[in-house]
Amino acid sequence: MRFRRFVLRAFLILVVVTVNAAIAGYLLIEVPSPNRAATLQTNLYFYADGSPLAQEGQVNRESVPLARVPLHVRRAVLAAEDRDFYSSGSVDVRGMARGAWRTVTGKGVQSGSTITQQFVKNYYLDQEQTFARKAKELVIAMKLGRTESKDAILQGYLNTSFFGRNAYGIEAAAQAYYGKSADRLTVAEGAYLAALLNAPSMYDVATHPEHEGRALARWRYVLDGMVQQGWLEPAERAATVFPAPRPPRPPADLAGQRGYLVEAVREHLIATGIVDEARLAAGGWRIVTTIRRDRQEKLVHAVDTEIVSALDYRRPQDRFVRVGCVSVDPATGEVVALYGGYDFTRQYVSNATRHDFQAGSVFKPFVLAAALSHGALTTGGEPIGPDTIYDGTSGRPVVASGGLVGYAPGNEDGIDYGPVSVRTATAKSVNSVYAQMAADVGLTQVVSTAVALGLQAGTPGLVPAPAIALGAAQPSVLELTGAYATLAHHGVRVEPTLVRSIDHDAAAIGLPARDGAQVIPRAAADTVTEVLVGAVENGTGREAKSTGRPVAGKTGTAEDDRAAWFAGYTPELATVVAVLGQDPVSGTQQSLHGALGQARVDGGGYPARVWAAYTAAVLRGKEPEGFVLQLR
Repeated sequence: MRFRRFVLRAFLILVVVTVNAAIAGYLLIEVPSPNRAATLQTNLYFYADGSPLAQEGQVNRESVPLARVPLHVRRAVLAAEDRDFYSSGSVDVRGMARGAWRTVTGKGVQSGSTITQQFVKNYYLDQEQTFARKAKELVIAMKLGRTESKDAILQGYLNTSFFGRNAYGIEAAAQAYYGKSADRLTVAEGAYLAALLNAPSMYDVATHPEHEGRALARWRYVLDGMVQQGWLEPAERAATVFPAPRPPRPPADLAGQRGYLVEAVREHLIATGIVDEARLAAGGWRIVTTIRRDRQEKLVHAVDTEIVSALDYRRPQDRFVRVGCVSVDPATGEVVALYGGYDFTRQYVSNATRHDFQAGSVFKPFVLAAALSHGALTTGGEPIGPDTIYDGTSGRPVVASGGLVGYAPGNEDGIDYGPVSVRTATAKSVNSVYAQMAADVGLTQVVSTAVALGLQAGTPGLVPAPAIALGAAQPSVLELTGAYATLAHHGVRVEPTLVRSIDHDAAAIGLPARDGAQVIPRAAADTVTEVLVGAVENGTGREAKSTGRPVAGKTGTAEDDRAAWFAGYTPELATVVAVLGQDPVSGTQQSLHGALGQARVDGGGYPARVWAAYTAAVLRGKEPEGFVLQLR
């Protein structure tokens, strides 16, 4: 009984204190002057040695009166962000409590805010997710709700919200995405711009085609919300076609590789949660990257020498040639060089970070790693290892525990290898062997091993299907480099990072700790390395031998020769080079047949040459290091 009285008394005291604090906060917190979002600063980027790399953050903003925003565009925004805006209060306490709980429990950031609260955050405060800032947001929103009309608040929100592409406000967004004024936006276009508010960079389908499905889902959500609210006729909704935005126009000062580097760093900061997109766009950040200027220059020189100089645009196929490269230090995870394309101002989508080309046979080492990690057995009950013999007959049906799975991939050029060891099958990239091995290991185990090594779980094509063994997955060059770096690091997870330090207004921002876990046994990783050394010495990766150093590597060619890869590493450096085929006008993937004067462009050709030229230049003058392997 005494304990109950104590609890009741404590609860009443807490209620009184909370109410008094809320009253005091309401009385003391004034509506401040607009924050510096109205006069945004630039972000400064530096190479790892502290020398300047680039600056970005030029403001693209034009405020317009609400009357110049069509009613259907306003309603699209309401359908996306706050459907009860005109009928509800200025704050959503329940939503804020839900968002605060997710923040404090580490489940991610969820604002749960009304449009009024979002306007307060955009115009008066900042994007930082703290309880103090949330409390201010709540009070200021309540005061604005009493003093400003709903139309005035909506107008302010539309003019201050960030839509990506450095566009602040609906007018700048309309120009950036569709090259027209906001008052000319269609229902479909307005719904897409409204969808962008949720995740501006991710939902920009022109720069992130791999997220097109998610962007379309959000766009449909907006349109369906308009129908539910009675703002759009079902027939008009059914006839609405997705309005593809035009390609972005990057600023000239991000020409060459600078734009690709800045964009990769931005994506890294946002994806890892170091800084959210709106705060980063607001500017004032000083970012020291991991990019080593000397290695970056050597990578560009290697691409220019081995590929760009060989292009002849009198050959139509040469117009399709694209190149992406990433180089990582396996010991630290630092991305020391990155090549995104010929010029950021001419080709905006980075070939280093895109997720829409199949990996081909550079995926095969992950199948072998899965087999070794899980102690997998062949269908005959033999442990799988480098010297295990498989049937390398081209087009042989894959046999699984339930019988034939109906999958019978052919080998390159239809070559029959007969009985062949895993070691030789890796060097020769024998499809029939690896398709069977994947079935023996288990497709789910193959996928989980690839994710453990460094591929993203949501990578397109990374699913437990028969074609996974032959590289149906579509990882980025950056992802693949991290996975190969993990193999080079003896199975200890290497998470690529692009940032050494970051500060805002001279205050340093903490960087998240990287995993560094042993994701597959060392013996398994080192055995894969030993097999990949043979693939360079005696297989399709012979061009990489020209470095004169111990090299582990694997070539890969995607379906219809639309992509050619070389992924390899020395003990000091892991690098992946991809040559991709894409029509510069339509954006569709194209075969590389006939490009660069070759009947075929495969991973053992131009990609391996770029890899060798770059690696030799970076390590020139250093004593060659051998792989220190602990084998089974």
